[in-house]
Amino acid sequence: MKIPFEAIDWSQVPDTIVNGTTGTASMRTIQHDGLRIRIIEYSANYLADHWCQLGHLVFVLEGELINEHEDGRVNVLKAGMSYHVSDGLSSHRSRTNGFVRLIVVDGAFLKSRN
Repeated sequence: MKIPFEAIDWSQVPDTIVNGTTGTASMRTIQHDGLRIRIIEYSANYLADHWCQLGHLVFVLEGELINEHEDGRVNVLKAGMSYHVSDGLSSHRSRTNGFVRLIVVDGAFLKSRN
């Protein structure tokens, strides 16, 4: 995968609004072959409408992200914290109490290799 140098003015990237079970997620996405970079803003009281098994690199820019795992574990990430996981190694969903802004990087490089 070859990715050229690219400076991104995120304010110029169109956003897509996605409804959760509760609340909304506003996503600005840059897509390359095998790589997706997103700025996501979750509204207060957001709850994802699905369990996600994709791999991600996540960095919380603002607010407090609550990560629920299907097995009952919960992780709370505050601004300045991150998490990473490969595809298929976690079943997780996002939840918030207040506004949260984060950057998410995912793609083919996170596929689990057996």
